[in-house]
Amino acid sequence: MHHDLLLILGLLFVVMLLVMLAKKLNVAYPIFLVLSGLGVSLIPGMPETVLDPEVIFLIFLPPLLFEAAWYTSWKDFWKWRRPIGLLAFGLVFFTSMAVAYFTNSLIPGFTLALGFLLGGIISPPDAIAAATVLKGLPVPKRLLTILEGESLVNDASSLIVFRFALAAVMTGFFSFEVAVGQFFLVAGMGVVVGLVIAHVMYAIHKFLPTTPAIDATLTVMTPYILFLTAEHFHFSGVMAVVSGGLFISFRSHEIFVTGTTRINMLGVWTTLIFAMNTLVFILIGLELPHIVNGLGEYSIGEGIKYGLLISGIIIVLRFIWVFPAAYVPRMMSAKVRKEPHPGWKGPLVISWAGMRGVVSLATALSIPVTLSNGDAFPYRSLILFITFVVILVTLVFQGLTLPLIVRLIKLREIDPILPEEEQQAGIRLRLKHAALSRLNRKYKNEMIENELVGFLHRDLENQVEVISRKLTSPLQEGAQVKELDQYRAILQDLYAAQRQELSMLRREHFFSDEEIRKAQLQLDLDEAKLVRQFHF
Repeated sequence: MHHDLLLILGLLFVVMLLVMLAKKLNVAYPIFLVLSGLGVSLIPGMPETVLDPEVIFLIFLPPLLFEAAWYTSWKDFWKWRRPIGLLAFGLVFFTSMAVAYFTNSLIPGFTLALGFLLGGIISPPDAIAAATVLKGLPVPKRLLTILEGESLVNDASSLIVFRFALAAVMTGFFSFEVAVGQFFLVAGMGVVVGLVIAHVMYAIHKFLPTTPAIDATLTVMTPYILFLTAEHFHFSGVMAVVSGGLFISFRSHEIFVTGTTRINMLGVWTTLIFAMNTLVFILIGLELPHIVNGLGEYSIGEGIKYGLLISGIIIVLRFIWVFPAAYVPRMMSAKVRKEPHPGWKGPLVISWAGMRGVVSLATALSIPVTLSNGDAFPYRSLILFITFVVILVTLVFQGLTLPLIVRLIKLREIDPILPEEEQQAGIRLRLKHAALSRLNRKYKNEMIENELVGFLHRDLENQVEVISRKLTSPLQEGAQVKELDQYRAILQDLYAAQRQELSMLRREHFFSDEEIRKAQLQLDLDEAKLVRQFHF
């Protein structure tokens, strides 16, 4: 046990170094993760590892889905719901069906149920991979929103396909009509369970005396509570996590009211998701030798051949689906034609941004080792091997070439949207006005009697210095503790006024959620400085 733990920690440290190298080389770190997984499997003397499938599914997938839902803008998601839905549902089912029939005819003994199982695993692109690859590139906001929304919902739809196909393999029975009816029942009730539990967690966060540590812990517990509750009633735990995550994210500005809480949660979740991403690829690297040994009648060469062919198929299928999905609705609806024309560059980027990643890998690892009757699960090792090859090909090949394509075609913003700099300037201006308005309305006497409050007022009017530089001056001037407490209370009240203004900006739909989040983070950082400097 101690040796295995030390081995995993050592591998994690090496992978961290590789991620740092990726940052240095300006390469998306998921590419290095899949390469590190391959590298781990090639190290001689590595112990063969067989992971518990249920543990993998339960530990990794709920927080990964919840985190994706948390950072999804509901406003943007709803605005682009049509293309997101066409990709997240239509393309997933199209890909799953095509992969099922293709593998059924390509791989001897591979049934349609196994084909749908593999299709459900490899159909969803990875949000982290796409966002990391496109970071810093001149990509229109619409495309990023569609890719993020697709990656959130198609994780849910593909996992439902995976679960139905898994049930068909385990029981030997599959009816398309029954499966369709069950799909809508299971998914719909999963959404209901997710929203009910999300309301309960909302009430706990909002009305009970929590601390930043408790809030962060509760948010880590929430995806597991959502998932396990829905699964207990035989509904979709995946849809429960996604719907619950979207609801709590949408109401987060109401329940996480202090900057300390949000900063603490940001650190916890950033660390958790990064650790889970790296750990999954290390675990597949440790299990890969066992997978290769379990290929049975198939050689490594045949497994690679099948993986490459299926990789090519899913890349082509995405092109076949995306371009008609961009143009056909415009031909059929006058309302859609009022939207800016997508052109050919946007669909090209979306088509080429179909990198598979950690969700596909975690899903594949969750395939049971045995059937319900105790027999070995058919073709499990081959499915895992093909999944790893698909992730390797799409992440490395498409991930490295996508930035080049974006630069070559010279994408430009096609929607009427303010540049980031102008949005940030506008938000800051609104926040300054909100703070000044609160000062003038509530603290006229304090501005005259308390030199610090007067100084704060002049500083806001002139916009000369940042708050952190002002907070050091009172201590040097020997101001009284009472005045410091009053100054701190007023400043925190001004931050509250600015947060209320941010809530109004969200409802006005003028500034993007991304830019509002940046402004909120700056407020959080300013408040954190205030707490640190006056905490003695």
